[in-house]
Amino acid sequence: MALFLRLWRSLPLGRSAALGPRLPTGAAGSREQCVLWRLRGAEVIGNPGAFRRSLLFSALSYLGFEAYQVISQAAVVHAAAKVFRVEEILEQADYLYESGETEKLYQLLSQYKESEDAELLWRLARASRDKAQLSGTSEEEKKLLLYEALEYAKRALEKNESSFAAHKWYAICISDVGDYEGIRAKIANAYVIKEHFEKAIELNPKDATAIHLMGIWCYTFAEMPWYQRRIAKMLFATPPSSTYEEALGYFHRAEQVDPNFYSKNLLLLGKTYLKLHNKKLATFWLTKAKDYPAHTEEDKQIQTEAAQLLTGFSDKN
Repeated sequence: MALFLRLWRSLPLGRSAALGPRLPTGAAGSREQCVLWRLRGAEVIGNPGAFRRSLLFSALSYLGFEAYQVISQAAVVHAAAKVFRVEEILEQADYLYESGETEKLYQLLSQYKESEDAELLWRLARASRDKAQLSGTSEEEKKLLLYEALEYAKRALEKNESSFAAHKWYAICISDVGDYEGIRAKIANAYVIKEHFEKAIELNPKDATAIHLMGIWCYTFAEMPWYQRRIAKMLFATPPSSTYEEALGYFHRAEQVDPNFYSKNLLLLGKTYLKLHNKKLATFWLTKAKDYPAHTEEDKQIQTEAAQLLTGFSDKN
């Protein structure tokens, strides 16, 4: 309003000023045109109410434009601050994950469970699943956490279908909840799980974890017992199947992408060679798994299993 008052006071009040500059005479500016312009100007000046309304409209239009600019700039700043905030949270989450701080990571990300950001959601799915795997987690809480993880992964995928990590963790979580829904449901979801692992690898061929998980899928169906194969035949015209050779190919591919990235990949290389009756290479990979630095509870469990398998070799020899 102060701006409006300044505009009002600065306007010239003399008649000549109100009428404005003279129009040129001649073909382009006849006497009739000049008179017509002066008459219209006089109509406005002769009606103070109309003049004031016209001036007020102009001032308010200017103020509205200024307000729009301020709001637009504020929206841009807010959006930029929001992006920065998400990036900051992701950095904290990745640091806690690399440090093996499962509880702290879950507590951090749980604050943002209503987020619409796919990167936050798939990390929360991973954190929920990791918390479920802790030895101190009760069976009841473990089940709740795994279903919670599936919901977060599903939302992440809905928000961004181009996220390789969302595809990967959605497949992992579907597999996890299958343990509570029976063997029929687990087998029925087999192709869905495979599809999402393959999509994750397609989107990011350098992700060793997705390649490793595809290897586990093959290993699982290669060693499927006869009664589960019968169920699979009832569910599918062409039931899911694989071989140890196919599984071995994925485990080696994962190792080539990122050597020694995961103790379980080393263990499964050893176990797959055992299935293929190659004790020499089985011993090599199982020894690597046993000697792998233990950063997590899973690493410790894998060390124990690898040591037991190697001891079994020694007893038989």
